[in-house]
Amino acid sequence: MFSIALSSDARLEPLEVWQAGEFAAHLDRARDHIRPWVGPAFVSDDVDGARRTLARYAASAAEDGARLFGIREDGRLLGGVMFVSFSAPAGQCEIGCWLEPAAEGRGLVTAASRVLLDYALGTRSLNRAEWRCRSDNARSSAVAERLGMTLDGTLRGAWLNGGVFHDKQVWGLTREDHLRSIA
Repeated sequence: MFSIALSSDARLEPLEVWQAGEFAAHLDRARDHIRPWVGPAFVSDDVDGARRTLARYAASAAEDGARLFGIREDGRLLGGVMFVSFSAPAGQCEIGCWLEPAAEGRGLVTAASRVLLDYALGTRSLNRAEWRCRSDNARSSAVAERLGMTLDGTLRGAWLNGGVFHDKQVWGLTREDHLRSIA
């Protein structure tokens, strides 16, 4: 297993099926805060649901697809980042995130997302990374901006959550732009 430093006390690590109990406990702390912003299939309500979520991402990662990574501070799971989608043949991926309220404002999601961008656009040479979020999620939009992404557009009424359709922003970053920004 790998572990990448994000700060002096925070690390990025893969989330695996055997960690379902810890993941479920984390979601208990984060659920109400993240539910408006993430898909319902992600926000499990018990250990079995957490195990299913982790297993779904593990199976996808084994096929070189979507995958999940946890952000830990002093060993405690506070949130994470993910490849919501990852397609080397198509040259594209989508990055997403979630975080407990107590961990916000420390730059952890931005730092972790940069690791994923470096991997996708640098190491794997994908052509494009996307960040999609509700258009009223200012914190998420701010992360996309800090990552150097461009707002490509807003999809009106594109995301159903809680019985309500919301507008969704699509942010993008090409490999060329990313490599230019880190040179």
